[in-house]
Formats: sequence, C-alpha cells, structure tokens
Amino acid sequence: MTSTLEKLIDQFDPTLPLDRAKTIPAAWYFDLNLAELERRTVFAGWQAVARTDQLQKPGSYVTAEVAGEPVIVLRDEHKHLRAFHNVCRHRAAVVVPSECGVLDRLRCRYHGWTYDLQGRLRGVPEFDGVSDFTREENGLMPLAVDTCGPVVWIHDCAPHQTLGDFLSPLPDRCANLGVEQLQWAGRKEYEIACNWKAYVDNYLDGGYHVNTVHPALAGVLDYSEYRTELFSHCSVQVSPLVSDGGATGNVRAGSHAYYWWVFPNFMVNIYQGVMDTNIVLPLGPDRCRVIFDFYFANQDAEYARKSMEVADRVQAEDMDICAEVQRGLKSRSYDTGRYGVKREAGIYHFHQLLHQALSSRINKSNGDVQTAR
Repeated sequence: MTSTLEKLIDQFDPTLPLDRAKTIPAAWYFDLNLAELERRTVFAGWQAVARTDQLQKPGSYVTAEVAGEPVIVLRDEHKHLRAFHNVCRHRAAVVVPSECGVLDRLRCRYHGWTYDLQGRLRGVPEFDGVSDFTREENGLMPLAVDTCGPVVWIHDCAPHQTLGDFLSPLPDRCANLGVEQLQWAGRKEYEIACNWKAYVDNYLDGGYHVNTVHPALAGVLDYSEYRTELFSHCSVQVSPLVSDGGATGNVRAGSHAYYWWVFPNFMVNIYQGVMDTNIVLPLGPDRCRVIFDFYFANQDAEYARKSMEVADRVQAEDMDICAEVQRGLKSRSYDTGRYGVKREAGIYHFHQLLHQALSSRINKSNGDVQTAR
C-alpha cells in the first residue's frame, strides 16, 4: 500500500514554475489510502474547531470531529482553555457525545470512567487488581490549543509553529478591518458530494469561476482588479467592490472583499461589517461537510437574514459545480489539468503544501508511513 501511495504522491511535481505545472492527479480526489494518509497527517496540524464565545464559562465545552478524530475543547475550573481527544482510555468510547454545554466532569457513559476538567482520570469503577495500572498515566490525551480572534484552534501533536506564526500574516492584515466588533449571528452546515480538495480548489481559483457560476456576486466585484497574494500557509484573494444596487450589493458593502484561506481547510470571508468563516471537513473520499459561521456588526435580524441568504445562494451554486467536478474526476478522459497563470496560483500553492504534508510523512528508506503523532 505504501509503495503505491509513494508512486501516487510522486506523480505531482511541486517544483515546476506555475506556467509548466500540472495539477494533482485525479486519483488524489477518490483514492481511499490517500484519504487515510490525509486524515493522519494533513488534518493533524492546526485545525479550527470552535468559537471563543462558546467557551466563556468554567466547564463550558464544545465537541467536534476533525477528519474522523473526536475532540473536545473546554474551559476548566481555573478558566484555562484545554483540548483533548474525546476518547476514553478504557475501550475508546466517546466520552462526551453531546455537541456543547457546561459540565463539571467528563464521565464516559460506557463503563463510567470519569475525568476532571484537566483531563485527569479520577473515577475507575471496579478496576481493582489490575497490575501496572495508574490513573496518572491514563488521563485523556491532550491536544495543543490556542485562539485567534473568535476562533479556537487545536493541534494534534507538539506544533513546530505557534498558531500566530502559522496564520501569519492573516491576524495583522485583518487588524484594521473591524473584525473585533463583529458578533456571531448563526451557523449553517452543508454536505457536498465532492472530495474536500475539490471544494478548496474551487475557493482558490482567483475568482476564475465567479462570472460564470456566481452572476449575482460578480455584480459587486471589480473582477479586473481581483488579485491573489500567497504566504507561507495561507493566501488571500482581494477584490475591490462596486455597488450594483441589488440584493447582493446591499449586504456586501465596503471598499474591498477579502477571501482568506488557511491550509488545509479554513476560509474567512470579510466585507465591511460582515464576516463568515468556513471549515471544510472530509466525510470520505467523495463527500465533505462545510460549516459556516456568520458574524455581523449590524445586529439587525433582517439584515443578517438577507446576508445569510446571499451566502446560501452562493453556496448552492458552489455545491452544484463541485459535485459536477467530482463526477468528472472519475472519467477515463481526465487525469491532470493545468493552472491558469493569471488566476490559479492559489490552487497550485494549496497543492504544493498538500504534497509537502503528505510526502514528509512517508519514510522512503523503509516504506513506512510516518504519522504526525
């Protein structure tokens, strides 16, 4: 299996200049073994999992699943933010099955093992007589955790970079956009019949598809001045806005639109007084879930409703085209494509980072897959 994965990964050359490069092979979008390698490597880095407003009180918690990995983030009794694998150390049951709430301990419903808010094992019913077992060595497995703006992030192992360094320059570039004044107003989730990478590709194409797929949105973007800037682990697409006087223009105002992407699966879209974050989670090789959280400076409910309707329409258009692409990727007629030099540098940047993450975990001297744990 590993040898086959090596060959599949090596089919993509990330060293070529953009005008000569070819896209990742179509098989990357539906190969089961590569999807498993992504789960253990690509999604073991910094991942957005919750909102800070959900974790204000001691005992407040949020659970999530990151590429099949159950996790929990909570505020302990000393108001410290903590994150753990949401998996009992006894028989691997999910310790806290509910999505969010407030608790004073974590008790697994399977056999009643109980952990405190610092992840320490406290209660072990009927476990007397087990040799070489200590509670101190069987607490919940911790995760690195940090915040940036309204978003909580976790990391599956000891991170080589702080969250701030990983996100740079996103925090500094957004500092003067009024993001701190925005308040959360709602969430929407979508399931899409495509590989998560197809959705990211679509987001990063430099506005190439906007005129043909999103006619209403195209009416408020100055496409001739649309540009993409690349950074270490992120990119931003920037477009001046023009007023079209229509429903989209009424809720997409300001001088510019900013579309940030952070490797591998986080997006944040910013207009004047409006922001939404998107997290793209794989559900398998050919399905993904996208979670939208909406933030507004204007707390008028009708304004928020209309703005979210615009986002919902754009999302419906993207869902259709991404599902269509996923079907086409399985065609015998297609293996790789080319990147448009003027618009698609962001996609190539994504594919280069993806290749780096996947290939760095394969030990080619002995054929073993090295995970990020």
